[in-house]
Amino acid sequence: VCGFFGCSFQLRPRQPVRRNSPRANIGDNKVKFSGSPKRRETLPLSYSREGITSPAGRSRVTRSELRWSNEDRRAASSRQDELKLTSSTFALTGDSAHNQAMVHWSGQNSSVILMLTKLFDFNLNSVTESSLWRSTDYGTTYQKLNEKVGTKTILSYLYVSPNNKRKIMLLTDPEVESSLLISSDEGATYQKYRLSFYILSLLFHPEQEDWILAYSHDQKLYSSVEFGRRWQLVHERVAPNRFYWSKTGLDKEPGLIHLETIISEGQALYVTCKLQNCTEANKGKPFPGYIDPNSLVVQDEYVFVQVSTGGRPIYYVSAKREVFTPMKLPKYTLPKDLHVISTDENRVVAAVQEWNQNDTYNLYVSENGGVFYTLALENVVSSMGHEGNVMIDLYEVAGIKGMFLANKKMDNVVKTYITYNRGRDWRLLQAPTADLRGNSIRCELPYCSLHLHLHVSANPYTSGNIESKDSAPGIIVASGSIGAELTTSNVSMFITSDAGNTWRQIFDEEYSVLYLDQGGALVAIRHTPLPIRHLWMSFDEGRQWNKYSFTMSPLFVDGLLGEPGEETLIMTIFGHVSHRSEWQLVKIDFRSIFNRRCTEGDYQTWHLHNRGEPCIMGVKRIYRKLKPIARCVMGKTYSVTMTSAPCDCTEADFECDYGYERRSDGKCTPAFWFLPSSMSRSCTTGTTFINSTGYRKVVSNNCTAGVIAEYTARRQHCPTQAPKGLHLVTSEGKLTATLGTNVTFLVFLEEGDGARTSIMVDFGDGHALTYSNVSSIEDGVKHVYKAVGIYRVTATGENSLGSESVVLYLHVTCQLEYIHLSAPFVAVKSKEVNLTAVLWPSQVGTVTYIWWFGNNTEPIITLEGSVACTFSQEGVNTVTVQVSAGNAILQDRKTIAVHEYSRSHLLAFSSNLDDHNPDVAEWRLDVSRVIKNSMVKLSEILLSALNQNLVQFTLRPGVQVTVYAAHLSAAPLVDTSENHSGSAMLMLLSVVVLGLAIFVVYKFKRYSKWLISLNFLRILLSRHFLCPQMKCQSAFRHYQYLAL
Repeated sequence: VCGFFGCSFQLRPRQPVRRNSPRANIGDNKVKFSGSPKRRETLPLSYSREGITSPAGRSRVTRSELRWSNEDRRAASSRQDELKLTSSTFALTGDSAHNQAMVHWSGQNSSVILMLTKLFDFNLNSVTESSLWRSTDYGTTYQKLNEKVGTKTILSYLYVSPNNKRKIMLLTDPEVESSLLISSDEGATYQKYRLSFYILSLLFHPEQEDWILAYSHDQKLYSSVEFGRRWQLVHERVAPNRFYWSKTGLDKEPGLIHLETIISEGQALYVTCKLQNCTEANKGKPFPGYIDPNSLVVQDEYVFVQVSTGGRPIYYVSAKREVFTPMKLPKYTLPKDLHVISTDENRVVAAVQEWNQNDTYNLYVSENGGVFYTLALENVVSSMGHEGNVMIDLYEVAGIKGMFLANKKMDNVVKTYITYNRGRDWRLLQAPTADLRGNSIRCELPYCSLHLHLHVSANPYTSGNIESKDSAPGIIVASGSIGAELTTSNVSMFITSDAGNTWRQIFDEEYSVLYLDQGGALVAIRHTPLPIRHLWMSFDEGRQWNKYSFTMSPLFVDGLLGEPGEETLIMTIFGHVSHRSEWQLVKIDFRSIFNRRCTEGDYQTWHLHNRGEPCIMGVKRIYRKLKPIARCVMGKTYSVTMTSAPCDCTEADFECDYGYERRSDGKCTPAFWFLPSSMSRSCTTGTTFINSTGYRKVVSNNCTAGVIAEYTARRQHCPTQAPKGLHLVTSEGKLTATLGTNVTFLVFLEEGDGARTSIMVDFGDGHALTYSNVSSIEDGVKHVYKAVGIYRVTATGENSLGSESVVLYLHVTCQLEYIHLSAPFVAVKSKEVNLTAVLWPSQVGTVTYIWWFGNNTEPIITLEGSVACTFSQEGVNTVTVQVSAGNAILQDRKTIAVHEYSRSHLLAFSSNLDDHNPDVAEWRLDVSRVIKNSMVKLSEILLSALNQNLVQFTLRPGVQVTVYAAHLSAAPLVDTSENHSGSAMLMLLSVVVLGLAIFVVYKFKRYSKWLISLNFLRILLSRHFLCPQMKCQSAFRHYQYLAL
């Protein structure tokens, strides 16, 4: 029951949970590429005041539960005859309202227990009360320490150094204050330190007891080398739970940190950093290019990342901190999701959800390097955890290497399978021959078998559905059912003492089971929402059970916790007498029921086997176990003794190699997509490669001689061949780049002598580089483009036998910042006009223009920045242009007044205006605004007023400027007939709006008399717009303002 932080746990009392509890992974090994990694700290478990729970959180009452209750009452009437355990009860007075608890039991011959209880308000989502209790006598009595930590201090978490259980850290609730309390004497005294950030999670160093990493609420990572007394910022924008300590023997420095940094949405970087000196100069980037967010996993000697290209994920692995290599799954696996289950003994076990799976995963196993994977088991059941994490129904049996249990789904039926050789072979479980009452069970394979629930409890105070211990090899206790499939009804408890070969039914309902004295005794407490006062014990591997009372009054059991270490003989039961009562802590000392220590004569030998086959994983293993009739204490000095002898290798010791599949007769043959000769095509001339026989030895299999020479891959010399399968990609997997930034090109060669194949990379902009061999550019080729455009990048590989080239078209762009639609304010009906989109900056790369006219539902799309159209009807029309460049889409909109006829007039200004022209754009804008306002006031009598010198404006006090109509010839394209003079007068109000454009586009020239001609070109647009009728053109046309 001890976790990463010693035995610091949280208790979930009194909360009913669903019967189908979450399925768990293999121990703490499961980590995920696209989802959450393993937990760094224990999070609080809550309960509902209205609910009552049992050790497994069950809240429903079955008939058998009622029979148990009646039996308890009968036993209560004859307590003088029942077996009793030595126990003591302590009530945590004053904490009846508290609904969460965390417990730390130091172990290691220490009698200290710390317990933090708190009241968590689910409405406020914070802790409102807390109490800290400490026991120095194995839980017989407790002392309340609220005064030592501060009566007003509200505590939220308890942490323990995994390397020194005497060092305790308490976190305060950040809603009140952000600080921590540190103890170096097992919680007897504390020192308080203020924090400048909120701690969300902690990661202790596996070896250095004072080194800690802390992750804050604002994505910052901090480090401390003084057990939290001082903190230093390591890095900002760190992905949650994606930071790892270095591993001794693999990383160059003990203070190195592996972390994933967030660059942008959809992009992250894998970075290594020094603990106390994480600067840009000291950062390492082991993986070239970006990775997918929340994909970094550092586990044992392996590092995993994920990169998505074209919507498909590519998984990379680095073994022993070497160069990253794509993980080689069978060609048509096409994974949607991948989880690393285990990396034990240099081998990776991965659960892969393929393109046609929804609630199941396939298990794949690798060779020693973690690169090449073969299928181990299909359609393993999965489920979602409370935190959204995926849990696989796979269980690794403790104490026996290579032994796993898995629930497989086929045709909507779930069955339990077992393997003894790391997934090479699987078989169903043989059901018990008799039930609990001795009645014969008829259950024949493969139509009927035993099926088990493989849920490992997330609550350390309750056992899961299955339990096994390293100190008790061969003993497995689990809940399950007998029949054609796994069910959640009629669940019973089963036990095996010979590693799954035979099973016995021990209870007809679910129990929590605790191993005592390294498996020498078993304790079982029934799952029930009713109060109980008894437990059951077995001293013969579950063959016979005795009933014991552990308290005088029935207790609602919330959980149980054994002394750290599998040699435990002391247990604490947590519970309450009623819904509103204080916590009741019942300490049970089992030492009193053992009258002696075990001697050599109390042990026997046990031979591990699989249906009578003694050679498992290439060896015969013999264990020393306690005899079923022995009732003695093995003690803390006992250790599991095993002797082994190697076996001769047989075909059963080998699994199919990568690219090979097992036929129905057990032989491994190449898959239809695999060419065995391809394994030799990437090696270097003059060196050797491993030529597979189609088989590879199961990892950790220790067989010798036999058929080993026949099945083992042979080392052969690499053939000489021309380069083939040349690949050219960018490190980010994109075909775009930003102007002025480094672009990294990666070159891969599938086949050919890489050491003797030269590589030339032509960047398409007049620059090229040549390298003597492929290995010299493993980190990529960098280049900076200085102009926007589309570049044809070419990589050519050449050796004495031939050459091969590959082309990549790279779009180099810059960010579009502004767009202006240049259009006239007035247009003549049925006469063509030009519209132009002006960009800033003018060169941004490939641009698409989308033109929307009036109420038309279909736009015009062009690759040019101007378009010519006509308007077929009078009125006010709206023109919108959208410009798409890279990730940016900007738009501008203008309104154009369309009339039957129009007339233009040249405006001249009095000479005193020139004396005050500073020749700046802002001045021209302001003058144009004043002109427009002055002319609008005159409206329809504007022309008459111009002829009478009535249009004036004040430039500054004492300076009056007069605007008059110049009597010059009409501008081109203007109708000057008398019949349309009235219409032309009505257009003048619209004309003056162009004063703004006049002063913006052109500078005033310093002449005594100013003349500006407003020449309106015909503009195209029509309510019934059809491109062929309008004769759309894509040339840049500019309507002109003639300045004289």
